[in-house]
Amino acid sequence: MIYSYNRLWKLLIDKRMTKTEMRTAAGISTNILAKMGKDEPVSMETLAKICTALNCGLDDIVEIQKEGE
Repeated sequence: MIYSYNRLWKLLIDKRMTKTEMRTAAGISTNILAKMGKDEPVSMETLAKICTALNCGLDDIVEIQKEGE
């Protein structure tokens, strides 16, 4: 599986919010933010915290593709 958080980064730009501000609002660690920066998988709980903080849905922040697509 290939994970992409490009939608999240674009959403933050649209909301004029930094990654650090989002991290603080969502209550996630810097390690999780670093994993997301490398397009590595994170827990559903983490994604839910981010969605709640940004008032958006999962499709707005992450894209998941099968390898080879």
